[in-house]
Amino acid sequence: MPVHKVLVVDDSKTELMVLTEMLEKNGMSVKTAENAEEAFRRLAQEKPDLILMDVVMPGKNGFQVTRAISRDPQYADVPIIMCTSKTQETDRVWGMRQGARDYITKPVDASELMAKIKALS
Repeated sequence: MPVHKVLVVDDSKTELMVLTEMLEKNGMSVKTAENAEEAFRRLAQEKPDLILMDVVMPGKNGFQVTRAISRDPQYADVPIIMCTSKTQETDRVWGMRQGARDYITKPVDASELMAKIKALS
């Protein structure tokens, strides 16, 4: 399934801007959310083809949000790529256990991200 609609969840306005620009340059439509509550509102409005999820956020962290989304039958088929500054292997493993399909660290390399997205299709 080709990825057209992406939900980017990150509490950093700078990261949201950088990732949005990167994805839009590759022909994708992007919605953003700055926290868990906003992410769930966006999901209810329109189901994306992919979610890019930050880990370190106020309130619920990205691991908790990923677990909730991936275990919800309505959204379980939406792939999630963790997109975070957490570089430890244990973080990557934990993110995958929560339901993420892939894991990429910041600063995000555009070609690496696009390759990961293409691999999901």
